[in-house]
Amino acid sequence: MEKKITFSKLPANVGELTSMPEFRLDDPFVTAALTVAVLCNYEKDPSATAQMLNVLKGPRPLSPFEIQFLRDRLADKGYKPFSFFAGSSPANNYTPSLPYTVAVSDNPYSYQNEGYAKLYLQSAGADSPRAVDLRKKGDGSWLLWEQFLLSDIRMPVKDDPWA
Repeated sequence: MEKKITFSKLPANVGELTSMPEFRLDDPFVTAALTVAVLCNYEKDPSATAQMLNVLKGPRPLSPFEIQFLRDRLADKGYKPFSFFAGSSPANNYTPSLPYTVAVSDNPYSYQNEGYAKLYLQSAGADSPRAVDLRKKGDGSWLLWEQFLLSDIRMPVKDDPWA
């Protein structure tokens, strides 16, 4: 199954995140899509991005390793999370069309472990989908467990000396 989640704007801080009409943690597809929306803020404000990710992670906040991982993977590559939105491509430097729309899908193996879900998002700069692992909390909310969205992708045309 594939679900398309649309955002009219991307959050810049915890207040904006939690007041978004799409902010519903009872659906794992929405939590995965919110993860992408939050990561788009990293270049503007790494600290606020970490705080928003901690909201999505619930009782298991980012570890120092995860914070360093974000820094390593997004340094000068803030286009990576934008590559998951419809309309983005290396040719347009990963500029998504508005409103921001991300497709999240599952497969027959997404729910192999009870209380966990592995969902997939397609980057316009990658050949295969990237995964987001979610964990269901006792209150029914689906929280970010681990994301695998930030591997390298094809560079935007503006940065590609061979383009």
